[in-house]
Amino acid sequence: MLQMIFLQADSNGLMSMLPFVAMLGVLYFFMIRPQMTRQKKEKQFRSEIKKGAKVVTTSGIHGRVAEVNDNNNTVVIETGAGKIRFERAAISMELTQKQIEK
Repeated sequence: MLQMIFLQADSNGLMSMLPFVAMLGVLYFFMIRPQMTRQKKEKQFRSEIKKGAKVVTTSGIHGRVAEVNDNNNTVVIETGAGKIRFERAAISMELTQKQIEK
């Protein structure tokens, strides 16, 4: 009789944990994993920026990459107003690829 009570308690405990495990799985596959892949793509994009590419910064400035400095991770962007030095992390997207995909 006592064994039967413990077996029922164990199976009940596992069944009550199942929704929490399922929620963690859904959270991982729909939120955490896509964010990690997006970050990997952004990091790869920023490391592959080349001279002559048309880019947009996170602040919305459009220009062409005039110089890439690997020593301090900066990029000089040539705009209509002149040349501006930015950190590589400030580059949002590349317009040359965007125009080709359309």
